[in-house]
Amino acid sequence: MTDLGLYLSRKSVNRSDVARKTGISKTRLSELSNNSNTKLRVDELYLIALAIDVDPCEVLNVVCKDLKLENES
Repeated sequence: MTDLGLYLSRKSVNRSDVARKTGISKTRLSELSNNSNTKLRVDELYLIALAIDVDPCEVLNVVCKDLKLENES
């Protein structure tokens, strides 16, 4: 499960509801939640955040928590 999938599960989010509100298909939401090779687009992140009534930055911080700047020499 992806970080987004874990986040949605912890929040007890109904994915069918999110699909209906955002226009993102249930299949796409399932891929974003389960397949770590699937890339989340910023517009999808923003719509998902609006649909579940959270700050988009909160979702961004969750899904990007492992990203770090490379060390400069």
